[in-house]
This record gives sequence, C-alpha cells and structure tokens, in this order.
Amino acid sequence: MFDISVMLDSMIQYEAEIRKAIGETFFMVGISVAAAIVCGLPVGTLLFLCRKGQIYENRTCSWLLNGLVNIIRSFPFLLLVVFMIPLTRIIVGTAIGTVAASIPLSVVAIALYARQVEQALLDVPRGVIEAARSMGASKLEMIVKFLYVEARSGLVLGLTTSTISYISYSTVVGIVGGGGIGDFAIRYGYQRFETELMTGVILLMIVLVQGIQYAGTTISKLLDKRS
Repeated sequence: MFDISVMLDSMIQYEAEIRKAIGETFFMVGISVAAAIVCGLPVGTLLFLCRKGQIYENRTCSWLLNGLVNIIRSFPFLLLVVFMIPLTRIIVGTAIGTVAASIPLSVVAIALYARQVEQALLDVPRGVIEAARSMGASKLEMIVKFLYVEARSGLVLGLTTSTISYISYSTVVGIVGGGGIGDFAIRYGYQRFETELMTGVILLMIVLVQGIQYAGTTISKLLDKRS
C-alpha cells in the first residue's frame, strides 16, 4: 500500500541527489530553450516567409526547410540521441554527460520551436503586412517591428509548450549519462523498486511543469493585445 510518509522520508533521504538531478534538468532544458530562441526563431520565420505568397517566397527553400524540420520532429528521440553520438563527440569532445546530452536535445528544440513560430506568424492577420508595406517599412522592419510584435503572445505560448516537451525529452538522455530528474526517477525509483520515491519525483515534475505552463500562459496573456 502506498504510504505518503515513506514517500516524504525517501525524498528527504535523497534530497542532495534530487537537487543535483533538478539542476541537470534545468541545465539541459536551459540550453535547449536558448537554442530554440537563437536558431528556432529564425528557422521558423524563414518557414513562414518562404511560403507561397509571402515576402520571401521561395519554393526550394520552403521545401528544404520543411523537409528538414519534419524529419527531425518525426525521428524517434531515443534513436536520434544514438544517431548523433559521432556529431556530439565532434562538438563537445564526448558523447557522455549532461553537456553532451544537450546537443540532440537542442536539435529537437530548434525543430519543435521553428514549427511553433511558423504557426504563430501564420495567425497574424494579412493586413498587418499590408499596413507595414503602406508605411514604407523595410522587409527587416516588417519582421521585427510588425510580425514579431503582433505574434509575440503566440511566440511565448509556443515556447512554453516547447519547453514542456524538452523536459519530457530530457528523461530519455539517461542512456548517454545525461542525468536529470527523469533519469533519477528511473534509476533510484523504478530500478530499485522504491515506488514511493518514484511517485514523489513524478509529483515534483508535475509541479515543475505546471509552474512553467502557468508562467508562460500568464506572460502570453499580458502580451496579447486582444485581451
């Protein structure tokens, strides 16, 4: 029978390990979020701008970008981690550890957020671009001062959704020694048959995800001019 007191005692007993695991998760997810913003935002913007009827319409570019993003998104993450081991070694010098695990996670992060960015920009009314053109805005100004401003709520909400996905993916990187709270739950809870400890860690993850979702939704609402 499940015992809450046993769960709390187990959480206290492994407090140091749990803190370390949470730190590793935040490290991996933090790098992934940074990669999503720095690389995923431009890729998603290009996906939108190269579509038919947009200011940088280019069928070849659109086909290539869409194909690449779709391949990465459809690739089973566990296989992607293994597949990228040689490239990870080249980039960081090793295929094992939290930093190494962040490489495949960042690749997925870029693809996931790029699609979110494209969707957010597609939701911007067509009249916004027309208004920018009538005001004599350059193409760069159209993107930065009009499209991004109009889509900022959707961009934040998309990043929030993507971040939660990154946390889920981070539980898989234990196979390359990436660590993290998910790996801790498997090694200390599941493999040692400590059900209460595993349940406690799962509850901790739920609270973490709910906190991120609440923060992202709140910021998105504040930025939404329609609210």
